[in-house]
Amino acid sequence: MDRKLRNRILLLLLLAVVLVIGLIKLSGRKPAPKISAVTPVRENLISSISSNGKVEPISPYVMRAELDTFLEKVYVSEGQQVKKGQLLMELDVKDAAARLAETRGKLLKAEDDLRAAKAGGRPDEVARVLGDLAKAQAERDRLQKNHDALLRLTAQQAATRDELAANDLDLTKAQAEVTRLTAAKQEFDRSKKLESDQVALQVEQLKNEVAALEEKVKQGRITAPADGTLYSLPVKTHDFVKVGESLAEMADLRKVRVRAFIDEPDLGGLEENEPVRITWDALPNKTWPGKTESIPKQVVQRNTRSVGELLCSVNNDKLELLPNINVNVRINSRERLGVLSVPRGAVEAQGGRRYVYVVKSNQLGVKSTLEKREIRVGIADATNYEVVSGLQEGELVALPGDVDLRDGMQVIVVNTSVANY
Repeated sequence: MDRKLRNRILLLLLLAVVLVIGLIKLSGRKPAPKISAVTPVRENLISSISSNGKVEPISPYVMRAELDTFLEKVYVSEGQQVKKGQLLMELDVKDAAARLAETRGKLLKAEDDLRAAKAGGRPDEVARVLGDLAKAQAERDRLQKNHDALLRLTAQQAATRDELAANDLDLTKAQAEVTRLTAAKQEFDRSKKLESDQVALQVEQLKNEVAALEEKVKQGRITAPADGTLYSLPVKTHDFVKVGESLAEMADLRKVRVRAFIDEPDLGGLEENEPVRITWDALPNKTWPGKTESIPKQVVQRNTRSVGELLCSVNNDKLELLPNINVNVRINSRERLGVLSVPRGAVEAQGGRRYVYVVKSNQLGVKSTLEKREIRVGIADATNYEVVSGLQEGELVALPGDVDLRDGMQVIVVNTSVANY
């Protein structure tokens, strides 16, 4: 073979090998991934917390039965507006009224006994005791005078010793009777003092019974304690009710309270006097404004949730919100005006810090490099974060897609938008 021809063949083979190796290398190199990016803009952000809650009256009045009895008559209906002092219902208190009359009679007698005991006894008893003692003392004194006279007469032999002895025997008996009646009077006085203490206690007990029965008789007429709405009336005419059983509940429902159940992670963002919006599924086009009042001081278990119970005052002028209904609660906890914001999806969290990937070129279809940059965020709404520092207006921020973003990564930006979600 001609030498020149052989050299050409070798050269062509060498070029073919180099070409094949280059093609193999080029085929193994991955193309730059295509991504979308967004430009941060300034907007108003409102950080809100959404949850559920229950409506409660602020100052409810609960009327309960004071005795076991029947309802004679119910004059109102549930949901009715009532005025203070208006008669709502009447209970059968005939037995209580009869017991009251009987107890009052016992009290009058006990009070009479107490006055007598404090005076030392009833006048006829005192007169009898004092009269018997005075009579015995007079008899003793008379016999004592006879004794002295008989002694003189006996000395003058004008009376006999038998007469003196007979008188002295009667005198001894008279003295014994005085001693007995004196002791009886002392016992009478002591017993009257003890009786006075006992009767005083009885009088106090009877007074308490009378007061309790008077209250029960009075409770036979159930009246409205204030102006308001009768929102619960679980009884009807002729029902039998027991002591302590609820007869009616009412309150001024123009101002109500919502007990909102806030999940534990959201408790840190709560403050007093923040605006609240209440909605109710039964009236989907209505909204009731309110404000937060009492911040939760503890977390409780509610079904499968750990929640704090937030109390909110709500304006209910049209009386549309009813006690114990379930409502939706939205708390606008914080608001920022004209702040730089980025989509939440563009922000990556690592170890308590926040990062975004800034695109170093913004030409469509041209390879760009990503820079991982730490930013500081403020409040957040459902879609955006407030950017406090680390990012400038006009910079382009990569959005996550099918590939994991990393620092120094080359990408091709195929779509850009403005963060005005």
